[in-house]
Amino acid sequence: MRVQPFFDPRTFTLSYVVFDEETRDAVAIDPVLDYEPVGSSTHTESIDQLSDFVRKEKLRLHYTLETHAHADHLSAAQLLRRRFDARVVIGASITEVQATFKDVLSLAHLATDGSQFDVLLDDGETLQAGSLSIKALATPGHTPACLTYEIGGALFTGDLLFMDDYGTGRCDFPKGSAAQMYDSIQKLYRYPDATKVYPGHDYPPASRTWKHETTIGASKDHNPQLRADTSKEAFVSMRQARDKTLAAPRLLFPSVQVNIDAGRMPPVTNGKRYLVTPINLFQKADELGEPSEPARSAA
Repeated sequence: MRVQPFFDPRTFTLSYVVFDEETRDAVAIDPVLDYEPVGSSTHTESIDQLSDFVRKEKLRLHYTLETHAHADHLSAAQLLRRRFDARVVIGASITEVQATFKDVLSLAHLATDGSQFDVLLDDGETLQAGSLSIKALATPGHTPACLTYEIGGALFTGDLLFMDDYGTGRCDFPKGSAAQMYDSIQKLYRYPDATKVYPGHDYPPASRTWKHETTIGASKDHNPQLRADTSKEAFVSMRQARDKTLAAPRLLFPSVQVNIDAGRMPPVTNGKRYLVTPINLFQKADELGEPSEPARSAA
C-alpha cells in the first residue's frame, strides 16, 4: 500500500490518495474544493493536483472517503465522482449532523436520511475497494459522525488526532463532545505503537514544515493534549477551556451546508446558487432589533 498526501495551505487540510501499487486500486480521503469567500467563488487547484496524480499513476479510484462533514473546507467529492466515478462514503451518523444543521441553517431542501451519499458505514464495517480493505471505526467527539479509516494497518484520523506535536481536534461544534473524543482516542491508543497515523490537518509551528504522518506510540508518548497517561478529566477540562478561546472556522457556513449534502452545491434559485449565512447564530433574532431607517444625506 502507498499513501500520497496533498496539503492545502489555505485550510491546512491534508488529503490523501491511498492505493495498491500492484493492482492500482485506490481511494481518496477528504479532498478539497477551493473556495474564496470574498466574491464567493470556487476554484479547483487542490483537486486538480489530486486528480492529475490519479491519472498519472493510472489508478482505479473506487471511493472518496469523508472522515466527517468538514467545517473548514468544501469537499471536492462530487468532482471526483464526475471525473472518476468514485462513490462517496461517510459515517452513518451523518444523519444526526444533517438534522442539526438543517435547522441551524434553514435548509428546506436538505434530506436528513444520508441519501446524498453512496455508502454509509457503521462502526466496525468493512468496505472493499478492489484489493484494498477499509475498516470504519466510529470515533465521535469532533462531530457525532466522525470516522477513522483503517487501511493496510494505518489509521486515517480526520479531525480526531493530529500530529503528535500538536494535539487533537476541537469539540465545540453542535453535538461535539470532549468526553467522546477522549474515548475515541483511547480506542486508537489500543493499536500497536508502530501503527501509522495520517491526520486530516496539520498546523505546523514556525520550526517545521507540514507533516502528514506520525504513529500511535509518538502520540501516546508526547501529544501535548492527550498522552497515554492523561486522565479523562484532565483532557475534558483542557479541551473545553481551549475550545472557548477558538474563533469559528473562516469557512464554517459554506463548508457545512455543502458537505452535509455530500459536496453538492445548493440548488439553483433564480438562475443562481446561494449559500446561507446566519447572522449572530447564537443570539436570538429579536436581539438584533428592527432595521433602522437608512441615514439620509445632508446634501
